Formats: sequence, C-alpha cells, structure tokens
Amino acid sequence: MTEATPATPAQTYRRLLGFAKPYRGWLATAALVMAFEALTSYGITRLLKPIVDGLADPKTFQLWLPAALVGLFIARGLFGLAGDYTMARSGRGVARDLRLMLMRKYFRLPGARFDAEPVASMLTRLGGDTEQVAGAAVDALKVMISASLTTVAMLWAMLSTSWRVTIALLLLAPFLVWAMNKVGGRYRRINHRILENAADMLQSADQALHGHQEVKIYGAQESEIGRYAEQTNHNLRLALKVEVTRGSISFFVQVLGAIGMAVLLFLAAKEAAAGRLTAGDFTVLMTAMVAIIPPLRQLTNVQAMLQRGVNSAERLFSVMDAPDEKDTGTQPLKRAKGELEFRHVTARYPNQARPAIDDISFVAKPGTVTAIVGRSGSGKSTLIKLIPRFYEPESGQVLLDGRPIEDYPLADLRRQVAMVSQRVILFDASIGSNVAYGEMEGADAQTLAEAVRGANAMEFVERLPEGMDTRIGEHGGRLSGGQRQRLAIARALLKNAPLLILDEATAALDNESERLVQDALDHLMPDRTTIVIAHRLSTIEHADQVLVLDEGRLVEQGTHAQLIAAGGVYAHLHRMQFREQPAEA
Repeated sequence: MTEATPATPAQTYRRLLGFAKPYRGWLATAALVMAFEALTSYGITRLLKPIVDGLADPKTFQLWLPAALVGLFIARGLFGLAGDYTMARSGRGVARDLRLMLMRKYFRLPGARFDAEPVASMLTRLGGDTEQVAGAAVDALKVMISASLTTVAMLWAMLSTSWRVTIALLLLAPFLVWAMNKVGGRYRRINHRILENAADMLQSADQALHGHQEVKIYGAQESEIGRYAEQTNHNLRLALKVEVTRGSISFFVQVLGAIGMAVLLFLAAKEAAAGRLTAGDFTVLMTAMVAIIPPLRQLTNVQAMLQRGVNSAERLFSVMDAPDEKDTGTQPLKRAKGELEFRHVTARYPNQARPAIDDISFVAKPGTVTAIVGRSGSGKSTLIKLIPRFYEPESGQVLLDGRPIEDYPLADLRRQVAMVSQRVILFDASIGSNVAYGEMEGADAQTLAEAVRGANAMEFVERLPEGMDTRIGEHGGRLSGGQRQRLAIARALLKNAPLLILDEATAALDNESERLVQDALDHLMPDRTTIVIAHRLSTIEHADQVLVLDEGRLVEQGTHAQLIAAGGVYAHLHRMQFREQPAEA
C-alpha cells in the first residue's frame, strides 16, 4: 500500500477555510463593513484636496469641509468596530468548533493512540494549535480583506489624483512580492519546529510538576530545571529566528516605502512644475502613500500568520484523519448475562516484536471470580484492556455470552463493564457527581446514597462539610487513597454492570484502608463476572479460578489450593510474598 501524498500548504488552507463555512453570514457582514471602512478612508483622503487648496486660497474654502471630515472619521471608526466584532465572532467560533471536534475525535481514537502521543501534546493541539488555526482561517482573512481594501482605496485615490506618479510608484511592487515569497518557506519551516518544541516543553513541565515529590526527594530539581531550560532555550532561538525573518520583510517594506516617498517627491515636483499637480493633490498623494504602508506591512505579516495556521492545521488534521477505533457491531446488547471467554487470543503493541499476551484461552462464568496473577510485564493489564476493546487482539477472539465482542456496538459493550483500578480517576467536582458519573448522572439521591453506603464511603462522606456536595479537588486530591478507592467502588456499584474488572484495587492501601475497601468489594462482586488482577495473593484465595501469566503466556490455571499443591509458578510467587510479609502481632 502506497502512502498518501502529503497535502500542499494551499490544499491545507483550503480545507481550513471549510471550518469557517458555518460563519459565512458573519464573514459576509464583516466584508461589507470593511468595504465601507475602506470607502470612508478613500473619502477622507480625497477630502484633503479641497481642504488644502482652500487653505492656500481662503476665498475658495468651504465651511462644510471640516464637518464632513469629522463625520467620515466617526463613520470609519464605527465600521472598524463592526468589522472587528463580526470577525472576532467568526474566529472565536471556529476556535471553539475545532476544540470540540478535536476533543470528540480523541475520545473516538483507539487506546494505542494514547500510548503513542503524550497528553501534553494533546493539550497543545487543543490549546495553541486551535488558536493558530482560527487565526489563519479567520483573523488572517480579516487582515487580508481589510488591508487589501484599504490598499485599493488608497491606490484609487492616488490614481484619480495623478496616474503618472502612481504608475511610477507601482513599479516597486514586484520587489515586494518577491521578498514575501522568499521569506514564506523559511517562516513555515521554523514555525513548525516551534510547535513541536512547545509540545515537548509542555510534556517536560507536566511530568516534572506531577512528580514534584519524587523530584524533591531525589534532589532532581536542577536536573529537571536543566532539561526544561534546554528546551526553553531552543524555543527562544527558534522564536528569535522567526522574529528576524518577520522583521526582515517588514524592514524591506519600510525601505521600499522610503524609496517610494523619494520617488514621489521627485515626480511631484516635476508634475507641479508642469501645472498638473496642486498643493491639495500633493497632500492626497502623500497621505495615500503613507496610508498604504501599514496595510502592506499587515499583508506581509499575514504571511507569517498563515504559515503558523497551516503548520497547526497539519498537526490537527493528522489527528482528525487518524482512523477511529472500530465500531461496526450491529447486535444490540441491553444487559449481558456475563459469560466471558478468551479463545486463543494474542495481542501485540505497535512496533513490539514479542506479543504482550500469546494464545490465551479461558472461560469466566457469571457469578464467579477469576483472578489474574503474574510478574510485572506478564500481560495482566493488556488482557483486561481487551475486554472493553481499548485494544484489539492480533488473533483469536474475545466472546461475551457466546458472541464475539466485535458484534456489539462499543457503547453497548462498555455499558456491561465496571472497572476499579489502583489508579482512581476522579474529577474536580462534588462527590455525588463523581459517583453518578456519565450515563449515571440522573441517578436519584436514594440510589446514589445506597451505592456510597455499600462502598463503605458514607462514614467519611457524612463528616465532610457539604456531604455529597463537597468538591474533592483535582484528581480527588482532598481525599486519602482509601477514600478515593471507595468512591470508585461506589461508582461501580451504582453502574451495576454484569462484568466487573478490579485492577490491583487494594495494592497501594494500608491495612485499615484495605480492610474497608475489601469489605466494599465483597458487596460489589456477587452475581457478577469478576476479573481481578491481584498483587496481594492473600486477597484471591477464594477465587473460583486463578490464571497465572508469565511473559504473556498462560502457564497455570486452577484454584488457589490446586496451584499451591502443584508447586509451580503460583506457589513460588505465594512463598515469596508470604516471606516478605511481616509477622503480625
């Protein structure tokens, strides 16, 4: 299969403009008021001729001219305000739409994408890249329309005053176009590197700040600051290159303006000597030429804005064009019975030679507990991630109630699964909102309270200032580990799914917290198909079956008593852990 040809910057920009289509009404209004703004600028410039000529010959001066000048300035200000608002309404709308579209896309991507791209990079795309794209799609359009109309208006004022002088000045235009094209490619390359570097900086800072305790304990502050300093210095060098590049073209425009001014003075003197140019005409020419320079500079800067937007658009489109996770199931599933079967399943992570799990087969019946044990890296977490289809197997099948899980729509399949893991995910919201999360948002207060009580969480929730309405901070930071874990169990209880996955749910807890959590799990596990990844083997002695994984393969299977009697890998792990446990008083 041949790779798709990369889109050219022009193709990317045309695609980018498509996101502005919902705002065509606003953009049309903006273009209209900017046209009126340019006309008022033309009127102001042309009005200078009778004013200056009238001042040179006071007998011909007309008193309505100052009032007309004030009126035109007020009108231009109002049109400018209207243009700014309508364009801002469009630009911010595009940025919002892109953020929502990108966020939705991330939730449709397969789990492997989250392994390949750091969250910091995703945040850069959601933040900086969407702003740059909105700038290119709308803000740059505003500059191009406004500056172009103003330039045309001033050129028309010059042509209608003295076409000979104007045409002579226009001979300088090709040099300006050449400079803009020359600098465009360089600007685009540097800006693309800036965007990549910004994502690296964010990722580095995110890791260091999230791990601030480890950084302090191991005295790694200078190391982390040094790494971040190297990245920020690289960003500074790139930013300076961009400024030099942008400044160079701006300088070139000003030099051309100065040359044009000199040419204007020379030609105006000749035209005045020939009787074809009055003082008022010269004032109009001079004012129009000076007024052309700022929009020309804006037009040169818009090249940089467009290049930044195109670079960001390429990064956004690389996500938007990525394939969604497969969701082709057509068999509706309201509530599963819960019979889970792995049939010769092999799974491999991208670019990995060895499978994460290899030829795994087992059956988990409804109402039973299946424990999965093994050394770190044996494939335990990979196995359970296949159940809600966060990953797809390379070969073999995972079946639920006798049907391959691919036959069910993803939403229906995942509705059958509740998960409690060692790393509890909570949000900066109230306790009630964290328990009644997602599709359970509409749960009534009594059902919610029963779930919290069943998870042994009510004893600490009732002591909080606002009870169920108490906000728990980012990641539940105002709660202890055991309290967070019990809220996760309450969430699973409220979901009441037929499949329950426990991923080392008590591994990081102290004895008292573990006792409370384990008691809560005892309320949660009956009448479900429970899959338990166990770190502490003492917690799974009553499991209906134990699967022992080693280097991705299922090496032993049986009850706790059977595996201890067999004296194999499980018995070895059990002896090692038993020796590590201190004698209880």
